[in-house]
Order: sequence, then C-alpha cells, then structure tokens
Amino acid sequence: MAGLNVSLGFFLATFSLCQAARWAAEALLPAGAWASFAREAVGAAQLGACCLELRALAELGPWAGGAGPDVALTLLFLLLLAHGATLDASWANPSVALQDFLLASGSPVGLLRQLAAQALGLWAAGLLTARVWAWELSTPHLLQGLMAQHCGSTLHTSVAHGALLEGGGTLLLHLALLRLRTSLTVYRVPVLAALTTALAYAVGPFTSAFFNPALAAWLTFTCSGHTWWEYVQVYWLGPLAGMLLAVLLYHGHLPRLFQRNLIYSQKSKYRSPRVRPAPGLAEPQTPAGGPRGRDLGCRGSGRVGDR
Repeated sequence: MAGLNVSLGFFLATFSLCQAARWAAEALLPAGAWASFAREAVGAAQLGACCLELRALAELGPWAGGAGPDVALTLLFLLLLAHGATLDASWANPSVALQDFLLASGSPVGLLRQLAAQALGLWAAGLLTARVWAWELSTPHLLQGLMAQHCGSTLHTSVAHGALLEGGGTLLLHLALLRLRTSLTVYRVPVLAALTTALAYAVGPFTSAFFNPALAAWLTFTCSGHTWWEYVQVYWLGPLAGMLLAVLLYHGHLPRLFQRNLIYSQKSKYRSPRVRPAPGLAEPQTPAGGPRGRDLGCRGSGRVGDR
C-alpha cells in the first residue's frame, strides 16, 4: 500500500499547488483575457498531472502497489469530483472549448487562447510529473520512469471501433453537460463525475476512455503500436463528431454557423384561441324581399317632403 499512499500524496500536492497558482493569478493578474488564460493553463496542468499518476497506478498498481481496478475507479470518481469543484470555469478540454465557440458564446481569439493555455498546462504537467517520478518514491514511480520512453499504445481495438467508442462517450458527456450547464455545481459535478466513471469502466479497456483530444494527443500520439493518422481518427475525429452531434441533438442547429433549426420544428408553444361570436351578437338574417326598415324610412321621408 506504500505506492497508493505516495499517489494520494501526489494528488493532494498537485491540487494544493494548482489552487495556490489560481489564487496568485487572481491576485496578480487583471480580470480578463490573461486571468482566464492562467485559469485554463492551471486547470489543464492539474488534469494532466493527475491523469498521468492515475494511469501509472492503474497500469502498475496491481503488481507493484497493491491497487486493483476498483481502487483506480474509486480514485477516478473522487478526482473528478475534486476537478469539478476546483477548475473555476475552465474545462481543460478542447472539445468543450469548441462547443462554446459553436454556441456563439466565445470568439475565435478566445478559442485559440484556450487551446494554447491547455497545451501549455499539459506541457507543465509533464515536466512536474517527470520530476516527481525521478525521485522514485514508490515502485510504480520507478517502473513508470523506466517505461516512459517506451510507451505502448492505449488503443486495444480496431480504429473504427475505437472512434465509435470515443465518439459515443463524448456524445453522452456533452449531452449531459449541455443539460446541466445552468444547474448548481453541487448537482452538476457529481452527475458528470459518475457518468465519466461509468464510461471509463465501459470504454477504458478498449481506448483508455480519454474523451479529451488534447489529453489523448499528449499521452498517446508518440507511442508505438499505431500510426499518427489512426490516433487522429480515434482520439480527435471521434470526439469531434460526438460533440457536434450532441450540439445538433440538443439545440437542433449550430448557432455559430446558421440559425435555422435543422431537426426540430419551430412551432410556437402557445396556441391562439379561436374567437367564436356570441349567440346574442349574431347578425340578423335579412329577408328575401330586402331591408324593409330602410324602404319604409325612405318612403316616409318622401311622403313628409311631398306634404
């Protein structure tokens, strides 16, 4: 259990360091573009470092650390809860940033800024984690340091099947995110954490269940076993298609590109009531002989004039 204790200490230190960086950025940087850039970079660094440590524990824990798959899934759920509570309006996921852009809630410059911040955060996470592993505080750290230069593929199925799994998982996650976007954090975070953990349990043996193009590219694209284009199909095109389909299913259109609803009819929710004339206000029927009242009046006036 020494390896598990070291990993728990690593998680705690990572969250503490990233939270201190958020407080420093909030205090030193003016509110605006640079502050959001810093939050996104710190969130990506936190996510990347914890993902690396959890992956090492899941792969090597059963042999070196005494941690089985149940421990890894429990830690994943708890880490997702902590991420959701501390990310501070940053998602550290390119597909979520692109979703916000397609929903017309961000600018192209803001999108590029988010992607750059995520890349910088993951790069910093790699340096931090490699430095800690070099200390060899546990057997999984020692083995992971030796295996870092010779990583294997995380794709253990066909390319088409892997792209379908990554795209389907991303679809479900984005539908849940769109549905819970305006919900309270105390409700949104546990639901998304539970859904992500369930998807990781179902999809993890086949693709490692990244559902994050930046995280997958950083961890797998340089590994042997598949070509770069095959990784792109599974970990980039699959999640991108799942995100686009989620926006279309939820909104019926892509607000950034066109306003016309392509799926759902735009009928009004309110029906205008039919106005029926009251029985007492019905027009009197005119006899076949013509309007007698008018004829009598004209004749009467004519007679008075003659007189």
